[in-house]
Amino acid sequence: MTGRLQDKVAIVTGGARGMGEATVRLFAREGAKVVIADVLEAEGQALAADIGDAAMFQRLDVSDEGSWTALVDAVIARHGRIDALVNNAAVVAFGPITALSVEDIDRVLGINVKGTMLGMKHVGAKMCAAGRGAIVNISSVDGLRGVNSVSLYSSSKWAVRGFTKSAAMEFGHQGVRVNSVHPGGVNTAMGNPQSLEGDAKNYGYERVPLQRIGEPEEIAAASLFLCSDEASYICGAELAVDGGWAAGYYHHYLPAAPASLTSI
Repeated sequence: MTGRLQDKVAIVTGGARGMGEATVRLFAREGAKVVIADVLEAEGQALAADIGDAAMFQRLDVSDEGSWTALVDAVIARHGRIDALVNNAAVVAFGPITALSVEDIDRVLGINVKGTMLGMKHVGAKMCAAGRGAIVNISSVDGLRGVNSVSLYSSSKWAVRGFTKSAAMEFGHQGVRVNSVHPGGVNTAMGNPQSLEGDAKNYGYERVPLQRIGEPEEIAAASLFLCSDEASYICGAELAVDGGWAAGYYHHYLPAAPASLTSI
């Protein structure tokens, strides 16, 4: 039985851990040759070694254009093609707008926005020249709504969402599909920094329809679908993988809320 990405070549940025690692492992199981692109060299090399011949590690600073050209050259030299790109690398900064530092602005926008744009510029060019490809940009539920204390992260994810739409217009007629995925809270170092387990890791998600945090594998499954031929007529779409968070937030004092919230 062949995999859903059989013989395709995929790049996953931020692929050494968290959602990126889950995506790398799933893509490899589904038959892809996966490039783990990250600044975390030890973790990335260990992951590639664990997966075996289906994976290679390439150091990538997504905010540096020279790093992107080196990555693309290395992948083309080894595999001769690039079929899929998941722009997953991202960082977050917390704090009110009035306290934002220039350093935080440069770091978050440099990685989350500039990094995504550079990936699409260089990988997208190869895909358009070949007349095929699929790009998934990892945005966020925070790219679908406003949120306090993470305005910088949220604005970067709105930018990723908007850039995806424009890229879909430019790349679609050249055979390259571009879509965005919008995770909610995810059980990673970013979404669960205290590494809470069991019911504790779901704290704060009681008012989300599914009432729990998401798992990295659930986000990876969405990227797999959008990169596969099953999504051959999907371009410019945004897929919320957020437990229903974007749909709404329970008000515990109104009817039809979960019984578990009535005591709040």
